[in-house]
Amino acid sequence: MDENKARRVVDVLRERGVDAHMEKAGVYQFGVRISLRDGRQAVWDSDGTAGLEAQVMRDGMLVGFVPVIDGSEQFAEEEIIDAIVRTDYDKPVARQRPTAPPPAAALPRQGGVFRRFLGGFRHH
Repeated sequence: MDENKARRVVDVLRERGVDAHMEKAGVYQFGVRISLRDGRQAVWDSDGTAGLEAQVMRDGMLVGFVPVIDGSEQFAEEEIIDAIVRTDYDKPVARQRPTAPPPAAALPRQGGVFRRFLGGFRHH
């Protein structure tokens, strides 16, 4: 996922009340990190592969994963957001719920007032 796409996905997820953050996995390699309850984190699409998948981590240890979602190589941003929101992380091998839960209260955009400064003034 490129940097701008990851940033847009994170912004929309945060507007829906999902505790999402940009994940910088390497040079020009970005993904989306979702903070889950009980200290786990799901890191989506940070490995540079074409399909959408995630690793669920706790304290740096792999505790679960989301297998590659069929057809996700061609997903638009709205479909990526929907897939992330519909994921049920309660089992070690996560699954997709048939419908997304209702949105929660919006969270502030990542970066706050320093967002443009931290991003080198490349975005707003």
